[in-house]
Amino acid sequence: MKRDLQKVRNIGISAHIDSGKTTLTERILYYTQRIHAIHEVRGKDGVGATMDSMELEKERGITIQSAATYCSWKDHDINIIDTPGHVDFTIEVERALRVLDGAVLILCSVGGVQSQSITVNRQMTRYRVPRIAFINKCDRTGANPARVTRQLRDKLDLNAVMLQLPIGLESDLEGVVDLVAMKAVYFDGDQGDKVRIEEIPAGLQAEAEEKREELLDAVSMFSDELMEVMLEEQTPSEEMIHEAIRRGTLSLEFTPVLIGSAYKNKGVQKLLDAVNDYLPSPTEVENTALDLDNDEAEVLVTNNPDDPLIALAFKLEDGRYGQLTYVRTYQGVINKGDTIVNTRTGKKAKVGRLVRMHADQMEEIEHAGSGDIIALFGIDCASGDTFCAEGVNLSMSSMHVPAPVISLAIKPVDNKAQANMSKALNRFGKEDPTFKTFVDHETNETIISGMGELHLEVYIERMKREYNAEVEVGAPRVAYRETITRRAEFNYTHKKQTGGSGQFGRVAGYMEPLEEGEYEFVDSIVGGVIPREFISSCDKGFQKSMAKGTLTGSPITGVRVCINDGSYHAVDSSDVAFQLASVGAFREGYTKAGPVIMEPIMKVAVEGPSEFQGAVMGSINQRRGVIIGTFEEGNYTVVEAEVPLSEMFGYSTVLRSLTQGKAEFTMEFATYKQVPKGVADELIKAYEQEKKNK
Repeated sequence: MKRDLQKVRNIGISAHIDSGKTTLTERILYYTQRIHAIHEVRGKDGVGATMDSMELEKERGITIQSAATYCSWKDHDINIIDTPGHVDFTIEVERALRVLDGAVLILCSVGGVQSQSITVNRQMTRYRVPRIAFINKCDRTGANPARVTRQLRDKLDLNAVMLQLPIGLESDLEGVVDLVAMKAVYFDGDQGDKVRIEEIPAGLQAEAEEKREELLDAVSMFSDELMEVMLEEQTPSEEMIHEAIRRGTLSLEFTPVLIGSAYKNKGVQKLLDAVNDYLPSPTEVENTALDLDNDEAEVLVTNNPDDPLIALAFKLEDGRYGQLTYVRTYQGVINKGDTIVNTRTGKKAKVGRLVRMHADQMEEIEHAGSGDIIALFGIDCASGDTFCAEGVNLSMSSMHVPAPVISLAIKPVDNKAQANMSKALNRFGKEDPTFKTFVDHETNETIISGMGELHLEVYIERMKREYNAEVEVGAPRVAYRETITRRAEFNYTHKKQTGGSGQFGRVAGYMEPLEEGEYEFVDSIVGGVIPREFISSCDKGFQKSMAKGTLTGSPITGVRVCINDGSYHAVDSSDVAFQLASVGAFREGYTKAGPVIMEPIMKVAVEGPSEFQGAVMGSINQRRGVIIGTFEEGNYTVVEAEVPLSEMFGYSTVLRSLTQGKAEFTMEFATYKQVPKGVADELIKAYEQEKKNK
């Protein structure tokens, strides 16, 4: 059975925290008849939203893992991924965008463009994902979709134009005016499932005509035909306008804006129409793979079901029946019983079960075509692996994985917890590339690292619930780095004479700060003073030295090492001798190069009522924060600042008590900066003490 790929949509729903992503997905599933009753996110009925299937998600009323589902609307198949809004779960958004063709960016009609909307928009731009904006919560006091549309232009630099006007706002929201069809659309019945189309109310006619002119002006740039019709002052057909909007959206040069209220069941069906009308099908998106047999040359993926299979595993879950691997197929067909190859490991696997996911429920299927999002069972792989048909060796370019910025030491309470903890850590590490675990060999502690306090908190809670692993948690640790501030020379001879052959190697040169990147090795050896075969040994020795600085034992970054002289011994020189000589040379140069400690600085945005602005700014100043700007939005104020991560622990509790629980904050990693002298002295002292205690 061949599906018409033109009628497939792979879309993601992303937004700032609490903009109503999960509520909107719940409505979409209801109107497309995937579910027959609507449940709320913080549901009084105890059921919780369909897409928040994890106990923790239901309790906290937040989305932690992106969930996948699919539905059909007006003979189009739509695969939907509902993604989290918290910046700690950024990787969930990254990996969803990597495999999606289009996205819906949701904004709150009161909050407007918030800090996380900016992050999500940046991610969409990175993966060149065409988007529709949906301004939700138009039933709330203070709703102003026109202001939010202006913010989309000013803050996100999007060419955003409204395709609809609200009929009434706040508690009077009745429906919307469709500016393409020039009709009023009402959503009747308790669940808003009866769509009634009427003439535009007389009071809105003039505004609707004015806004329609603006819309036509903006989209005529994408259609010569539409431009001609307008120059001749004729009325363009709806198809012509739809076609122009679609072209603009796919070229990423236009963002259609729709409005409504998911909670009050208004505007969702028109959003589904827009997904079908304006977002791309898999055939309209260019995807490239890297040819591993041909020096990673880029190859265009065809989307053709008759070509050999290429699929990307973008998310792993450990379900009741073993590992579940979410896969997006890019070309070819995948059938039950096929043999597929993991191009990273070269291992073959047989497709035993093939399922289509609906949140945490599944439906068995026999095969899936290109452009589908499905799940496989019992296939061993990691997030980001590519599967191909036998004989094909391509890899889909991987996703951007940010480095973890915070660590905690965890200790199991007893032996049973120890076994369960290692099972849990093994699974979480496979599932989430931003969650790292390792054992510190000096202290023998298990260290977990991630993107923020909430991120690690959720994993510790999941260990207890899903694996019955009780753990004690140590104080949070920050991922400090060390670097150098000036150029320094080194000239080091490694000599060791024992019975038999000795070790000899001399390495000379200099090290200097590197503006971009972590480490660079420059070989300026002339005349063979160090034989060619030992140059890589020197590089290895320097790289080893970068793992641990002398000030706090943190990794060293931003160093260029250049070797320009040295000497060797015909018998006593070896790979090991030159590695050790380089380690010694690095230490010698490092102490002279003005080493300093760097700390992660977070970009923090605090949103809350204006009356607390002074208290919020005071709390940031106390934490060595630098305020970048403040924005007034009605009676709300947003304070943006850069604050060292080490000062942000426990901030949520402090903020709640300062603002009577009315303010919230988000933070994401911004950059590394040198720590002030007083703080550096304390860190060095603590490290010295730690070494003594061992």
